[in-house]
Amino acid sequence: MHVFDVLADPVRRRVLDLLSAGPASAGTVTAAVVAEFGITQPAVSRQLRVLRDAGFVDVTPDGTRRVYRLRGETLREVDDWLRPYRRFWEPRLDALATEVAGAGATAGPRTRPPGLAVRRTAGTRQEQRHEGARRLRRGR
Repeated sequence: MHVFDVLADPVRRRVLDLLSAGPASAGTVTAAVVAEFGITQPAVSRQLRVLRDAGFVDVTPDGTRRVYRLRGETLREVDDWLRPYRRFWEPRLDALATEVAGAGATAGPRTRPPGLAVRRTAGTRQEQRHEGARRLRRGR
């Protein structure tokens, strides 16, 4: 399977996100993914196997546990492949950072009008990131 086919799956991307914080047992990864995506333990095991076979993770037995670790080499290969395309988005991100920094310096502290409730967003981190991206596109 090609690395971008592996990365196309949201469950596998979430596993990589979890492992980016450090090594984790299969049980820890499975519990987080099952809770977030509502899939079964065997389905998570298949995704871990795909990541291992593609070279994204290493697995080490630790007694009865299996500990998964992120392998940076495969991610570096993806990063190397993306390098020529960065010119399409880096200037825009730099411009956005400049605008955000400028707006924060001139706007002062944000206050909420009296009686306006704070809206709490529910959902997974991924859903919250998508919501944040939608707000940026809408100019909020």
